[in-house]
Amino acid sequence: MLTTEKAREKLEKILNEKEYRVYDKASKGLFAEWWDKAKQWIADKLAGLFPSIESADNAASSILIAVIIVVIVLLALAVFFLIRHYKRERILRNKKPLQSLKDINWTYHEHLKEAEKLETAADYSGATRHLFLALLLFFHDKGWLEARKWKTNWEYYEELRKENKHRAGQFFHLAHFFDEVTYGEREAFQEEYRQFQSVVLSLLSEVNKEGGGNVAQG
Repeated sequence: MLTTEKAREKLEKILNEKEYRVYDKASKGLFAEWWDKAKQWIADKLAGLFPSIESADNAASSILIAVIIVVIVLLALAVFFLIRHYKRERILRNKKPLQSLKDINWTYHEHLKEAEKLETAADYSGATRHLFLALLLFFHDKGWLEARKWKTNWEYYEELRKENKHRAGQFFHLAHFFDEVTYGEREAFQEEYRQFQSVVLSLLSEVNKEGGGNVAQG
């Protein structure tokens, strides 16, 4: 019995020595130390907010685990949506607005008439497409860009920047809406189309006034 008691006292002495405490702290690792501090911090906050809680440390552990899970899920969702958006933007950027001979052989007046016809039929996605093509071919007629079947809207934007950066910026936003409606499986609704139409027609009218002409819509 005496031997057992002495062995216990010796063990306690070893455990209390500075060298052992340093070793024990290092063996836990940085993550374990951070985890303990985080739990203690939350436990202290819980104890301050809810003094009646008997085991704030256990509650802190549960809350910390829940917070970490939520953060991981949110980060995963953010990465997922960023990757999807990046891939979608790459696909849209490589699309070519002039898909057929009719698209490029029609005058911008004919595209405006077709847009009006589709608008009357409540086909706002189709009307958006022809209204944008009218703008594109109008800029071609003005010599600000060269409309070709193999070109993308990004290439047209770069051409317009050399001519007029402000106008190129307007074109960029219009082209983005056009791409989403035409290739991105986004349906254009009446209110959106009206806003798009207003910007396009204002731009056509503004440029025509500078050149001394009028936009024909019918």
